[in-house]
Amino acid sequence: MIRSERSLFIISITIISIITLLTFTSLPGISATSKINEHPSVIAQSVNLGAAFKELNIEGSILIYDQNNQKFYQHNASRNSTAFLPASTFKILNSLISLETGVIKDEIAILTWDGIMREFPTWNRDTNMRQAYKDSTVWFYQVLARRVGHERMQQFINQVGYGNRQIGTPEQIDKFWLSGPLQITPKQQIEFLQRLYRRELPFSQRTFDLVQDIMILEKTPNYILRAKTGWATSVKPNIGWFVGYLEQNNNVYFFATNIYMKDTADAPKRIELTRRSFKALGLL
Repeated sequence: MIRSERSLFIISITIISIITLLTFTSLPGISATSKINEHPSVIAQSVNLGAAFKELNIEGSILIYDQNNQKFYQHNASRNSTAFLPASTFKILNSLISLETGVIKDEIAILTWDGIMREFPTWNRDTNMRQAYKDSTVWFYQVLARRVGHERMQQFINQVGYGNRQIGTPEQIDKFWLSGPLQITPKQQIEFLQRLYRRELPFSQRTFDLVQDIMILEKTPNYILRAKTGWATSVKPNIGWFVGYLEQNNNVYFFATNIYMKDTADAPKRIELTRRSFKALGLL
């Protein structure tokens, strides 16, 4: 009798388990096989990132990649696949190459200002890489590019696979990212930043440590934001960039914001658009 009751109990538990499994897998949004694993670059449509562009009266695009959930969030998909001058966003790679080749010792080694007055007062002084990155000091990075030289610069850009990989002639060594021929799409910016974060680029751990440190724009107990702005003035309309990655909630969100800039009043909107987009995702 005891054995019979035990058998009935085991059969009952088995039936309940089967019914529960069938019910669970039939629920909306639940499947035995993860859709994210099947489609590692899912385009998420549930968040409207275009609202911020409309509110700020800006034409442009944004692309955000959620690493843990393997999802892209974006506004203006066609623009995210369009190539533009990288402008000062190239300072990220220029910093990596300059430190790796030793043309500058570290991020605090000072270069002497040449005395030429330029449009931004912060550029008219002696400076180091940490400060030049923050101030986006063009002459500082032009000096570094000339020191690296055309051949080595081309080799690194080829190895990294940065944008269209075109840097022009040796005479263009200090302006190829400002006026061409180097171009990069927002999608390629994301790919470069992912490889930087994962340290899959041809640089030493020391170089990665230094550059990822100077990239920090904000650091709070809740998140770290590493980024770089860019402003291409050699084309009309001007092109504005804000690229980088946000570390929050044990996750990483890579982003590339690209806009047309009518005047200097649009400059802060590069960052504001990005902030509003992150807030739409429940971040920051």
